[in-house]
Amino acid sequence: MKPSRIFILRPGGTALLMAAIMLVGLVALRFLPLSALPAVDYPTIQVQTFYPGASPDVMTSSVIAPLESSSGRWRT
Repeated sequence: MKPSRIFILRPGGTALLMAAIMLVGLVALRFLPLSALPAVDYPTIQVQTFYPGASPDVMTSSVIAPLESSSGRWRT
């Protein structure tokens, strides 16, 4: 006797079995330890530069721009 024959001959039982499997799956889903947004700490670097008496334009051109361009070499 083929296993599929039982399910073909009894469609009501097949529907009830499928409903039971879906119900057990939905109940089990409630107990899964999942988080939509897990707590992740991303690494950050803070750099402070001091150039006494310099204007914002000088800081941008002579300090910040070289720092930003050199940071591209360290990315993995």
